[in-house]
Amino acid sequence: MSKKPSDFSRRDLLKAAAALGTVPFAAACERSSPISSAQASSGDTQGSFNAQVVVVGAGIAGLTAARRLVAAGVDTLVVEACDRVGGRTLNHNVSAAQALPGTVVEVGGQWVGPGQDRVLALIEELGLSTFKTFEDGNYIDYRNGLKTQYGHVFPIDPLNLGLNRLPLTDPVAAAEAALAIETLTSMANQVPLDMPWTAANAAAWDNQTFQSWMDANLVTPGAKSLLQLAIETLFCAEPREVSLLHALLCFHSGGSLEHMISTTGGAQDSRIAGGSQLISLRMAQALGSRVLLRAPVTRIEYNDKGVRVSGDQFSVHAQRTIIALPPTLSGRITYAPPVNGLRDQLTQRFPMGSVIKVQCVYPKPFWRDAGLNGQATSDTGPVKSTFDNSPPDAHVGVIVGFITGSEARTAIMQTREQRMAGVIESFVRYFGEQARTPLEYIERDWASEEYSRGGYLGYLPPGVWLDYGIAMTAPVGRIHWAGSETSDINRGYFDGAVRSGERVAEEVAALL
Repeated sequence: MSKKPSDFSRRDLLKAAAALGTVPFAAACERSSPISSAQASSGDTQGSFNAQVVVVGAGIAGLTAARRLVAAGVDTLVVEACDRVGGRTLNHNVSAAQALPGTVVEVGGQWVGPGQDRVLALIEELGLSTFKTFEDGNYIDYRNGLKTQYGHVFPIDPLNLGLNRLPLTDPVAAAEAALAIETLTSMANQVPLDMPWTAANAAAWDNQTFQSWMDANLVTPGAKSLLQLAIETLFCAEPREVSLLHALLCFHSGGSLEHMISTTGGAQDSRIAGGSQLISLRMAQALGSRVLLRAPVTRIEYNDKGVRVSGDQFSVHAQRTIIALPPTLSGRITYAPPVNGLRDQLTQRFPMGSVIKVQCVYPKPFWRDAGLNGQATSDTGPVKSTFDNSPPDAHVGVIVGFITGSEARTAIMQTREQRMAGVIESFVRYFGEQARTPLEYIERDWASEEYSRGGYLGYLPPGVWLDYGIAMTAPVGRIHWAGSETSDINRGYFDGAVRSGERVAEEVAALL
C-alpha cells in the first residue's frame, strides 16, 4: 500500500542548568497531551509512504524544517520513534492534589532568553507566551559546609564583571572566577562559529580539556569549584571530559559564558506558559497527518535517485531525507551504502551529557516567604544547582534541580527512592526543613531514555573538532543533518534547534 501524506547573577555562582535551553531531546517515550498518535497519523505506522522529503525526528529542529518545507510547497513527512512529539522537551502534568488541573512542569528543556531571536519569533508565531523566571530575593550558596545568603553587593555593575551578586562565602575565589570568565569570553570570541577548527589557537585549545585549562590558569580551589559547576551544568559533563575548544565555541555561540549562566537577561530569563513542549505540539498539530509517530527508523538506503527510510513495519520513499537527531543517535541507524568514515567516526566521538532533572512540588513556594528566590549553587551533591520552577500564579511551589556529570552517573545506578532521598536532603540543606515533605517528587533520567540517551546536548572531547568538524553539517549524498548540536548560533538551545531546522530546510529546498 502506498500513502502520500502531504550579570553574573548566575555567573559568579556559575548557575546554569539550561536546558536545552537546551534543545530538542531526541525522544522520551511518554505520552503527553494534547497530540496523540491518532491526531498525527491515524495510528497507522505500517506500509509504504511517499514524499519529496522525509524528516527523521519530531523535535523542534525536525518540525521546524518540515514546517518550512511545507510552507514552500514541498511534500514532507516527519517520522518519530515515540508516540509523542517534542524530542528533548516534555511537559509533565503535576499530580499533587493541590495543583490546579492542567498545571505542568517541564522535565526536559524549558528556558528561553534574549538573543534567542528565532525561537522567540516562533513562539510568537505559534500564539504562545512567556513569563519571567522568578528571581526576587536572595540567592543561596553552599560551600565548604557553610550556607550563605547573598544579593546585590553593589547597586550598579559598571564593568559588567558580575560584582553585584558575588557570594561572600569566598570573595577571593569569586573574583578570580570573574576574571577567568572575562578571559574565557575573550578567547571564545576568537573561535569562528562556522569553522572552529580554523581558529588561530585551535590546535592548542582542542588538544586540552577544560580541566587542563583550569589547572594551568586558576589558583584558588574556590574559583576552580565555581568554574567546574558552570561546566557541569552547561554540558552535563565533567571539565576533564570537554575539549577547551568545544567549550569556547559554545560560549561564543551562546552569546558568552556570562549570558549562558545568567537568569534575568540571560539564557534562563523566561519560561513558556503552558510548558515548552507546546512549541512542538503546535507545529505538529498544523502539520497533521504529515507527522508519523511510533516509527523508529532503523535503516536508510540512498543513491543518486532518492532515499528509502525504513523501520520494522514501514518505509518512506523520498528524494531527500533530513536527520534531526543528536549525532550519537544518527550514528545508530544503518546506512546503505555506509556513510563516509569521517561522518561515522564523528558520531562515535559525540557523547551526550549525563543529567537527571528533578523537581519537588510543595503547597506553596515557602522559600519566597523567607526572602529567597529558590536559586542555589553548591559544591555538594547530588543536586548542586536549583531554581524556583513554580507556575506563574504560584498556587503551588516547585523547586527544580539538576544532577549532572559524575553525580548523575552514580545516581543512575540507584533506585528511585535513593535518588529522591538524596534530592530532598539537598533541598533541605539549601531551603530548610520545610523542603523535607514535598507533595510530589518528579524526576527524568535522560541517559536512560531509549531515544535520547542523555542530555541536554552532545559535547566533544579533545581532538574531535580538529579532524572531524567538517563533517558536522556536510550532507552525505541525499542525507542532510539538523539538530541543535549543528547550529552555529545558540548551539544546544531551542533557538539553535530552530536555526538548524531553518538552515537545512533552505539547503534541501534549493536542491529539489
